[in-house]
Amino acid sequence: MIRKILTIFSLILLINSCSHRLKFIGEVSNKKDVTIYRDEWGVPHIYGKKDTDVAYGLAYANAEDDIDNIIFSLMAGRGKLGEYYGKNLASSDFLVQLIGLWDNLEQNYHLVDKKTIQLCNAYADGINNFLIKNQPKNIPLSVFPVTGKDLIAGFMHKTPFFYGLDKIISQVIADEYPKDYKMYSYFPNIYGESMGSNVFAVSPKRSESGSTHLMSNTHQPWDGPTAWYEAHLHSEEGWNTVGGLFPGSPIILVGHNENLGWSHTVNQPDLIDVYELDFDEENSNFYIVDGEAIELEEVQISFKVKLFGPIKININKIGYRTIFGPVFESKSGKKYVIKFQGMDDPRVVEQWYKMNKAQNFDEWKSAMKMMAIPSFNTGYADKYGNIFYVYNAKLPNREPGYNWSELILGNTKAVMWNGSISFEELPQLLNPQSGFIQNCNSTPFKTTIGNDNPKKSHFPKSYGIETIMTNRAIRSLELFGNDSLISTDEIINYKYDLKYSPQSNIAGIIKKTNDIETENPLLISAINILNKWNLETSIDNPYTAFAIFSLYDFLEIKPNRINLHELSNNILSTAKKFKKWHGSFEVPWGDVNRLVRGKVNLPLNGGPDINHAIYGIPQKNGKLKAIAGDCYIIYAEWDKSGNIISKSIHQYGSTQNEKSNHYNSQALLFSKKKMKDVYFYMDDVKKNAIQIYNP
Repeated sequence: MIRKILTIFSLILLINSCSHRLKFIGEVSNKKDVTIYRDEWGVPHIYGKKDTDVAYGLAYANAEDDIDNIIFSLMAGRGKLGEYYGKNLASSDFLVQLIGLWDNLEQNYHLVDKKTIQLCNAYADGINNFLIKNQPKNIPLSVFPVTGKDLIAGFMHKTPFFYGLDKIISQVIADEYPKDYKMYSYFPNIYGESMGSNVFAVSPKRSESGSTHLMSNTHQPWDGPTAWYEAHLHSEEGWNTVGGLFPGSPIILVGHNENLGWSHTVNQPDLIDVYELDFDEENSNFYIVDGEAIELEEVQISFKVKLFGPIKININKIGYRTIFGPVFESKSGKKYVIKFQGMDDPRVVEQWYKMNKAQNFDEWKSAMKMMAIPSFNTGYADKYGNIFYVYNAKLPNREPGYNWSELILGNTKAVMWNGSISFEELPQLLNPQSGFIQNCNSTPFKTTIGNDNPKKSHFPKSYGIETIMTNRAIRSLELFGNDSLISTDEIINYKYDLKYSPQSNIAGIIKKTNDIETENPLLISAINILNKWNLETSIDNPYTAFAIFSLYDFLEIKPNRINLHELSNNILSTAKKFKKWHGSFEVPWGDVNRLVRGKVNLPLNGGPDINHAIYGIPQKNGKLKAIAGDCYIIYAEWDKSGNIISKSIHQYGSTQNEKSNHYNSQALLFSKKKMKDVYFYMDDVKKNAIQIYNP
């Protein structure tokens, strides 16, 4: 036995010693004509002769700053997370094979246009060149070489998570479907915390200067594979776009070019159906559809899972598919089918690429009509004075007469989808009389003030279009709607607004606390503190911290649905904790709400569902470490002559490299609600370049 253990230990040492000598080996053909200019913030401005040159340079620059998250994203698409990162992520690898992600990619790859394929291949070359030249020790050798198809697969994998696929799978496995889920209190396992977003656009008719304005204000996780990376992409083939992208992305996802810009917020259309199968009583390998017995399609699933060091084990499982979709088994042993949109469309990158290169509204809208991106509210503005909003959703054409929000009995082909509705059938709004649009993860039926909003009665309930109004949406309508001529400074101030509306859930909940009957002096004092709060979240407010800790769990519950017993217990529990942590209920919000990055530890304004949105994880000392919310913000203004002024800010900086000066170089500006200039024109880029090189 001892000899066997020593043999295994020696083998591990041998593997480890060999791995140190192995390298990423290869040559990257077709060297690209590209130059990277980094400004004083470390932001890369990538100039190339062709689009493919730019994609190559983007990959190299992003790899310099965040190779770990790039590889994570690409390996998620490959179905290799468990193999490289351990058992906690192995369920994702099972999902990749169960839904046939790569089968769908190979089958539909011909649908992707040639330019997008070339772009993705060039990006992959940039990653491979980085690996060869830099030999990062923490990247497994087997990831090499990265391919263009890896990028496309990565987008096919992550996109459904934005409209809630992971939540539905979790509910099905837990035997809890259907169940309402919350936007602010749910933390997905794979891609981090997506906590909403804001987008605002103002047309010349409501602009004090006659300019057109666009504010992109997404609320993504602050770390991980869906944290924003800023870049400026410019080729001699008409590509000149600046904005934010995720690691492993060859294109800008939110931002602007010289003529137009756009941004997204997460929406919650009904793009997922769950079916209960009618199994044959005599043979459970068959299910009945329209009286016909159909055999389950068996899928052999095999993947590796890392245990420790180089030691991995092989996992072999059997999965099943049906004519409705893949089968998922709940903890009670029941089998359900989950059907979701976008699982077989590889054109997501292509659509964003065409949006990047669009030069006017018609071209941009033509790209949107592809509907390869299956969800997201989308706001738009351009230098010609147009503003636009669309509730983007690849909504299935479903048979009337069924309650599609509930479990569907899959015993007839009548419940199969019949394609999707067209782009023109979606809720949308072009150039409203009000002169502004907003969306803050809210209903499309209250996009602006006045009579131009899409009408709720025009859209079937089966579309699942949300009717909620977040505090951010209520406040934005109050702020923009009550200002007939909006200045640049006002737009930025409205974006950084720090108040809960008197019409918000949280304001109603505080009123509800007066219905709590108690003789407990601690609880009475706590309720008095809540009623003293002015619903504002600046760093020096002494009541905000106690209010947020007490009421966060109830933020998305209508006041008339609040359980007073649960509410009073939560307030009392928070009161006891605050006495322990702070010795008082009154503590400046900035002492509690913190941005922590390396050696930087800064106070933050804002809070949950505030326009200046900040979401934090409680720490043992009674403070909050911010992990999501306002992150990469980019603002664009086109003046009357069509010239563009652009500003942006990142919550940290341009790199994940802890040794870099730019690891947290923007954090202080961010904490002060300030933005930096974006260098968009070539003269400004060259004038402000700190580093210039060819990858």
